[in-house]
Amino acid sequence: MTEALVAFSMVVAAYFVLWNTSQIVMGGVASRFVWRYLRRRTPRNRALVGRLASPPVVSLIVPAYNEALTIVDSIRALLALEYESREIVIVNDGSSDDTLALLRRTFSMLPAPVAFPNPLSCAAVRGIYRSVRQPDLIVIDKENGGCKSDAANAGINAASGKLVMIIDADTVLEPDALSRAVLPFLEDPSTIAVGGNVAVANGCRIEDGRIGEVAMPRSWLARFQIVEYMRSFLLFRLACASANGVVLISGAFGLFRRDAMIAVGGYDRTAIGEDMDLTVRLQQFYRTQRRPFHIAFDPLPLCSTQVPEDIQSLRLQRCRWRRGLLQVLWRRRRLIGNPRAGVVGTLVLPYIAVFEGLGPLLEVSGYAITAAAAALGLVEWRHFRLLLLISFLFGASVTLLAVLLSDVTTRRYWRSRDLALLMAAAVLENCGYRQLNAWWGCVGTVQAWTGTGKWGEMKRRAFEP
Repeated sequence: MTEALVAFSMVVAAYFVLWNTSQIVMGGVASRFVWRYLRRRTPRNRALVGRLASPPVVSLIVPAYNEALTIVDSIRALLALEYESREIVIVNDGSSDDTLALLRRTFSMLPAPVAFPNPLSCAAVRGIYRSVRQPDLIVIDKENGGCKSDAANAGINAASGKLVMIIDADTVLEPDALSRAVLPFLEDPSTIAVGGNVAVANGCRIEDGRIGEVAMPRSWLARFQIVEYMRSFLLFRLACASANGVVLISGAFGLFRRDAMIAVGGYDRTAIGEDMDLTVRLQQFYRTQRRPFHIAFDPLPLCSTQVPEDIQSLRLQRCRWRRGLLQVLWRRRRLIGNPRAGVVGTLVLPYIAVFEGLGPLLEVSGYAITAAAAALGLVEWRHFRLLLLISFLFGASVTLLAVLLSDVTTRRYWRSRDLALLMAAAVLENCGYRQLNAWWGCVGTVQAWTGTGKWGEMKRRAFEP
């Protein structure tokens, strides 16, 4: 028994070492990706988009359900975008608050019934409104479809642009976000989608619908999520992007070719993690048909979004993300290890299945079993301390690497105090926050097995004025 417990603790320790070592290696790949990106994306290069005689029309689709607190600021940010060849389609998904009334009052919206084809299924549309002052601002009022995917499909049906962008209602875009996101489509005709880095808006000041001042939030829970986002977007996703293996374009920001989305059936209304489900289906569709394609990724922040600042909202979000991840892995299990799926099948999905799929279960069971065995005298306490030390040192090293890469790439948090808080968050998140996330991962796993769990609403906060 003692030998088995010692072996198990060593397996868990090896898991921590391999996982974090792989992320450190990804940091090197990501650094090269960023270096090449900064050499290619010069101000002159971006200015070419504004000089095009007929730039591609982009339809910005914003699914909104009970977003009265942030919807006006988000729309003002969209209207302030430097890219003019666009339309804004707000999909009011049967909100029970005054989202629709606020939109109609603020932007002088009047009924404007228009007929359009419906290649993607969605709940019934109740009305269409257009702004008198902003003719390119449209609101679709529809019955609640029970999910964001249904609202997004309704927006795609009504979109007139060749390119469609799906963003969250609490997202604030950078002024040049569209110009930067459109560039890959102009450079490479095989581009079907572009994802982007997502920053955290908590603590930032909003001026005329834009991020006027970037600052660290007061909540440590939000600070931990900032370094978590940096680790996610600037390590694993950039490593995947360097091999055209992106399998997750965040729901907060994604620019797609409309015909590609329709070809794969749009968003799956039964998917819990609809953004990852769509991206994997795009990879599967084009790879199995051996059609040339490219999914690009922008390492600089293209938008900022709110993150939960209360435990209850964060718990519901992470359990839902866990259920969504497991659902995608199960539905696309035939791609895992399949050479026909290219790098996605042979590297990306197996990596996610092992380190993301099994990770929380190994981590929590490793802590619990090793601690219990040490308390019962079956193994020495040094095994438990070794496990904690490996977890802490490697976890902090990887996060500090992501913070360094973010600082070099974006210079978003440039004040000394903010950088000090980021460094502190990178270290302190390993002292409870990451373990709590692992526990929620186990809870989400049980919910996925038993078919329980709910979507859960995040408590919104008005943006800082």
